[in-house]
Amino acid sequence: MPETERVLFVHAHPDDETIETGGTIATLLAQGAAVTVLTCTRGERGEVIPDDLKPALESQATLAALRTSELATAMSILGVTDHRYLGDANARWSGRDHRHYTDSGMAWGAEGAEPTGEYDPTSLDSAPLGDVAADVAAVLVETRATAIVSYGPRGGYGHPDHIRAHDAARRAAEVYGIPYYAIIDHDHDAASHAAASHAAADIELDITAVLDRKRAALAAYRSQLTLDGDEIEFPGGQRRPVDTVERYVLERSADDEPVPFSEQHPAARFFAAILGGVIGVVLGALLTVYNGYTATIGGQPVWLGVILGSIVLAALFTGFRLAFGTRIVPGFAAVGAVVIIGILSLPSTAGSVLVTQSGPGLLWEIAPPVIAFLVLVWPQFPRRGPGKVKK
Repeated sequence: MPETERVLFVHAHPDDETIETGGTIATLLAQGAAVTVLTCTRGERGEVIPDDLKPALESQATLAALRTSELATAMSILGVTDHRYLGDANARWSGRDHRHYTDSGMAWGAEGAEPTGEYDPTSLDSAPLGDVAADVAAVLVETRATAIVSYGPRGGYGHPDHIRAHDAARRAAEVYGIPYYAIIDHDHDAASHAAASHAAADIELDITAVLDRKRAALAAYRSQLTLDGDEIEFPGGQRRPVDTVERYVLERSADDEPVPFSEQHPAARFFAAILGGVIGVVLGALLTVYNGYTATIGGQPVWLGVILGSIVLAALFTGFRLAFGTRIVPGFAAVGAVVIIGILSLPSTAGSVLVTQSGPGLLWEIAPPVIAFLVLVWPQFPRRGPGKVKK
């Protein structure tokens, strides 16, 4: 329900929000959601493409002024009315003085972007992670955000400010228990996410309906990029297409992920298997007592005892299979149930009083092992996490 959503976008520099998430921002706003865009720096160490704007390179302050002006234009085009800079009064943890986080810059290395090696105490990358996360959290609390959107662990292409934005926003999301959606950059993050447990996007948003607005917002960043048909060209000559689908993966903490049965402590696995067997024995014995119960419905005898007993055992075996993600626990439960039913089916010197050689009795001897076989042989399907939504 978009009208109940309050989404906080955390980005490192002016233009990042439009390049990576411009279509999502415009779509959410069009659907009635509340959107806050939080920019961590003013891009003081960026480059400039057109010659007529190169005088802005005379100082970081001049370039920052140009880039903030471009950002304001882009926000207006996308429809954003709540934009903030990290460290300002409306994006600063209570009781702390104003802080101006500056662009950390980057250098190109063998693995992509990397820190410059220069220390600037005002830069985002030099700021203590706890301080940055607290300032992000201040915005999260004030806006009552229901989700945060920012970069993946590598920050897309490895820029130190992107990584710091991810780490801070991720920590704030964890502390306040709200979902964190990481941008899947089509060039840089796709491979890393494919190698992770969540290979596919949790959300794929087709932004075709708002693509013109995204392109117009991109065009506002004349100092940083050039639109060439359906591609964006950056100062270093790098090119990438203007995305028509924006993709996100829901990052989950290790505490959210169940430990696979095979990776649990041997004692825990042994206890679970024995407990499954005991439950199978107890339930099998109890259901055997009532296996012969027959009711007359519509003038016809209905073997309710064996029918309901079979349903209960099927639910038990299936539940164990799904809950533990292994055949071991339901296997022990099945063995326990089948063995006790077999024992109770043996005739005594006076004849069995629990399982008779009638229709219900014969069916009760056959149904449990058949049910166990079917439950145990079905293929093991991969688990799917929450949020597997495609739009």
